[in-house]
Amino acid sequence: MASSKVGSIGEYIREQRTRAKISLRQLADVSGISNPYLSQIERGLRKPSVEILQQIAKGLRISAEALYVQAGILEDREADTDVMAAVRADLVLTERQKQVLLDIYASFLKENEAIGVLPEEDAAPERTASERTGSGRDGSGRDGSGRDGFGPDGSERDRQDGKEEVE
Repeated sequence: MASSKVGSIGEYIREQRTRAKISLRQLADVSGISNPYLSQIERGLRKPSVEILQQIAKGLRISAEALYVQAGILEDREADTDVMAAVRADLVLTERQKQVLLDIYASFLKENEAIGVLPEEDAAPERTASERTGSGRDGSGRDGSGRDGFGPDGSERDRQDGKEEVE
């Protein structure tokens, strides 16, 4: 069973490397690992240590934790939100920047949970794409009537029975 984990970590590293559009040689250079050893890891012939995984993660600019989970070193934690997954997958941010963003996001989630704020998808009915972006049929943010959909005080207008009411 360990050999399947070793192979899967190598496949995962290769997948991440190809997504980052860097060659094996480039990854070896930036991570400080020899090209032949990195090739053996990707082919599932070698089991990398935690230190090697950390160097590879740094070279790929991905979370070392993700590699640890793939290698079977860490248990998989609860599923990421879309925000967390996007931050972790970002190729431009450094590991430190990713961690700071994730910490801030987690603090916002805890704060909202403490005051009883529901996630947006549970708190409000589903809206259409044009409602979320504010674009009407003509793409201008207006509803086609020539008006912008807001009352004089900036509140949204409700339309019922052909009449407009300001909230």
